Amino acid sequence: MYCPFCQAEDTKVVDSRIFADGSQIRRRRKCDVCNARFTTFEVADLALPKIIKNDGKRQEFNGSKLKKGMLRALEKRPLSAEKTDALFSKILSDIRVLGEREIHSEKIGEL
Repeated sequence: MYCPFCQAEDTKVVDSRIFADGSQIRRRRKCDVCNARFTTFEVADLALPKIIKNDGKRQEFNGSKLKKGMLRALEKRPLSAEKTDALFSKILSDIRVLGEREIHSEKIGEL
């Protein structure tokens, strides 16, 4: 990793720790050239599939659109915001587990 201070190419990891409930890794790094220390956070880049609409068009996945639709569908049900967020997270997890590059919008509705 490049040093953000002197742009040197090599830095050494001094310390690594699991962070944010295991979803991130926090690393302390030290530059061999300027001896500066800095912190980086690593997060898995989990790409979501493209959505195939009913008319056959393909769109990039839009989490906020899914959440708005869920909120609209659940607005007259007695679900707390925490349960709604947990349901949203579970649906995102289920979509990732499928491992598909494209998914029909109907399939998301079934989840």
